[in-house]
Amino acid sequence: MQKFFNTAGPIIPQDHYYIKSNSRVDWDEINMLIDSKKYFLLHAPRQTGKTSLLLEMMEELNSGGRYNCVYANIEAAQALRNNVEDAIPGICHAIANSIDTYLDDERILTWIEQKGRNIAYSEQLQSLLKYWAKTSDKPCVLFLDEVDALVGDTLISLLRQIRAGYAQRPNAFPQSMILCGVRDIKDYRIHTKNNEIITGGSAFNIKAKSLTISNFSYNQTKELWIQHTKGTQQEFEESIFDKLWLDTKGQPWLVNALAYQLTWKNKELRDRKKLITYNHYMIAREELIQSRATHLDQLTDKLKEQRVYNVIAPILANSDSTELNLNDRDLEYVIDLGLIVRKPNIHIANDIYKEIIPRELTIAKQSTIPNQEQIWYIKDDRSIDVKKLLIAFQQFFQENSKAWSEQFKYKEAGPQLLLQAFLQRIINGGGRISREYALGRKRTDILIEWPISDDGFFGDMQRVVIETKILYSNLDKTINEGLIQTKEYMDSVNANDGVLIIFDRSNKTWKDKIYQKNIDNIDIFGC
Repeated sequence: MQKFFNTAGPIIPQDHYYIKSNSRVDWDEINMLIDSKKYFLLHAPRQTGKTSLLLEMMEELNSGGRYNCVYANIEAAQALRNNVEDAIPGICHAIANSIDTYLDDERILTWIEQKGRNIAYSEQLQSLLKYWAKTSDKPCVLFLDEVDALVGDTLISLLRQIRAGYAQRPNAFPQSMILCGVRDIKDYRIHTKNNEIITGGSAFNIKAKSLTISNFSYNQTKELWIQHTKGTQQEFEESIFDKLWLDTKGQPWLVNALAYQLTWKNKELRDRKKLITYNHYMIAREELIQSRATHLDQLTDKLKEQRVYNVIAPILANSDSTELNLNDRDLEYVIDLGLIVRKPNIHIANDIYKEIIPRELTIAKQSTIPNQEQIWYIKDDRSIDVKKLLIAFQQFFQENSKAWSEQFKYKEAGPQLLLQAFLQRIINGGGRISREYALGRKRTDILIEWPISDDGFFGDMQRVVIETKILYSNLDKTINEGLIQTKEYMDSVNANDGVLIIFDRSNKTWKDKIYQKNIDNIDIFGC
């Protein structure tokens, strides 16, 4: 039977290639917490395999014979927001239906119909869980998914009813419980009808621990793709795997989505006799980025949030980390979303997110860049006239930077993003652009790859490094540092051409800011 790479919903082992989710958590610790009658949190970014993990854990616990374990998704109650009178009964029905589905036990549904509906919503969930635990032949374990999707008084009521029954476990309340979502409970911000703000920790102070599920390791990422080779005999070029790791850092949805793009969306490669090459991979990568799939769209939508902006803006602006006073709670929140990682320095989580974030922030501007055609910058030998391209950017920057920065939220990163919008508009559809930036680097590395033969990306390439720096004080020092960094990056990516752009954010006149010069075969442009 043909299997596929899964990009939506929990894993179905008979249909999907998969890595066991419980291999990405400390299963011994989870067992200890359950045996110790603890209530705890499991949180991780969207589409990392949380639901698949909970279902695997439920199956393993039930097959062990010691517990009656149930998974329930309560996200539907989100739509009811502060309508607690309807939301809590909805959550109760979701749990009762899951008990029926996974344990083949209809008694809880019957109890709701006969007694539960007559109990006040403020006690209904507590009463249901008490009834389930008292009538169960084994200690009960409950996994509640999408808890942080709830808001306001509904979330408060849920947490407080669980807390109220906690002391009665395991004889009259579940022995152990996992609340699962994207965020840790300390980041729940609960607004009541009276605009009272209650933190998740204060409403649920019985939490023993917060756990997370890791991304795939390098070996697991490769192992997942090799399952396709074992199942179909279709092979991947070995050079793909290092690039796949840098692009995804094991983020499960990205790993699966890239594989699906290659092995199914690319109709040519449905012929399982064809070798999947590195160039096939790079084309699929670009197609995925441009698809603006739901997973990617959800992440970029988060860029509008103030807490996300507080962290992402200085990264995009190449700020010096020693000069920042980032809020640690904001950092943890953006880490929980999967957008950044903290070590070895604070940086965007993977290379695909590095591409998507600036593209999404500048997509509106790209579509309004006037009178710029790719053909204007192509030489007779098919290479890009980089100098002509960047002289045109200097004029564009002079005309647009002030107006754009005034209406753009990410003002600190405005110069770099405006450059990337301009380049993306010209290069897109013929070449490709890669970006490298992180907090504290004080520069952005841009690599343009441009095909110069009939073989496209499969043939000879022009590689151009563009290094950007912000001028803070000494121009000569900034240029000297930039030249060293440009040459280093050129060596690392085997580039043909190198460019250094210095953005001067002072109040100098444009006449003083705009210049071109060449030092050691590196073109330098002032903006």
